[in-house]
Amino acid sequence: MNALHHHPFAPRYHRRCREAVEGLEPTVLEDCMTAMHASPFASLLHEEPMDPEQSFIRVENLTKVFQPKKSRRMLGLLPAKSATVGFTAVDDVSFDVKRGEIFVIMGLSGSGKSTIIRMVNRLIDATDGTITVDGKAVRSLEPAGLRDYRNRTINMVFQHFGLFPHKSLVDNVAFGLKVRGVDKEAREAKAAEALAIVGLGDRIHAMPDQLSGGMKQRVGLARALATDAEILLMDEPFSALDPLIRKDMQELLIKLQSNFKKTIIFVTHDLNEAMYLGDQIMVMKQGKNIQRGTALDLLEAPADPYIEEFVAEVDRSRVLTAAMIARRPGAGGLQSHATVRVTGDTVLHELLPTLATGAEPLEVVDQDGSVLGKITAEDVFSALSPSKGTSHAA
Repeated sequence: MNALHHHPFAPRYHRRCREAVEGLEPTVLEDCMTAMHASPFASLLHEEPMDPEQSFIRVENLTKVFQPKKSRRMLGLLPAKSATVGFTAVDDVSFDVKRGEIFVIMGLSGSGKSTIIRMVNRLIDATDGTITVDGKAVRSLEPAGLRDYRNRTINMVFQHFGLFPHKSLVDNVAFGLKVRGVDKEAREAKAAEALAIVGLGDRIHAMPDQLSGGMKQRVGLARALATDAEILLMDEPFSALDPLIRKDMQELLIKLQSNFKKTIIFVTHDLNEAMYLGDQIMVMKQGKNIQRGTALDLLEAPADPYIEEFVAEVDRSRVLTAAMIARRPGAGGLQSHATVRVTGDTVLHELLPTLATGAEPLEVVDQDGSVLGKITAEDVFSALSPSKGTSHAA
């Protein structure tokens, strides 16, 4: 995948049009999107400076209360109390996401996670709180500004793919470019390149009903790459896939992220998936943020018994990485010369065969080859043994 860094498609193209909304007839949706969002296509090779420490997305005190419909109240189908109180789906939630980060929102059904990302792109309007993206107050955007925000900044990847069933793969991927006025030859070339990146370069003229579920989600990722959405909102995109295909898609997302550095908010109910993908993880329960941190934070210091119960079933060997447990240069107890190097993102499961040969300590390096530290078999087995009672001490 290193070759992807120099792939002609790697520079970020101008950002995409509004994501297709599920539930509309394909031809109606196409006409609506074309009429609403057609705009001139600016520079395809526009690069912007990226500060990895800057909060690109900031959400503060976000709240959503769903009020009962007036017709149901008027007919007396709802109790009087519910008519005034409503249902609080998201309750005073705050978080921030850095550029190029995968931020995972994890929780069970009804926890409010999907409602949050729909408020980020204003498919649902928040009741209270602020959403700021790259310095812009999303809740204050006027209709023209909102269309521009959806066209150029955000793309949403749905669980059920959101593909036009009557269009070929290349036309599905190129649709966002079409509504911006890009000529047919140019948009099809970009779409074909994007499909090649996700492993579907030989299927560009196939129809969606000829694909497996995993292939359809690859098309969704290709669509995001082709139109250069700076932010991807992914609402349980892999949950409907078979386990092996789901794992392949997770690995593909990680590889693409290492090259394209999108800012991703990823929703899932699977904690193993959350810990494998997320730079930061926020666990939701009944509309509230229960804990936010790295995978290691959740494993080693669960905030309460609810989190502790979740992490008890996590396969640590496939979540913890060499970088997480490496002892930094100068740490005591590592006098032996390291003969084997591993990258910091290598999960512990992959280190076990090497350690079984007696090769230790292992030297842990980053992608540039700089030494992060060293680890031994004892370090690995200690990390794989869950701490007891951490939530009560937290």
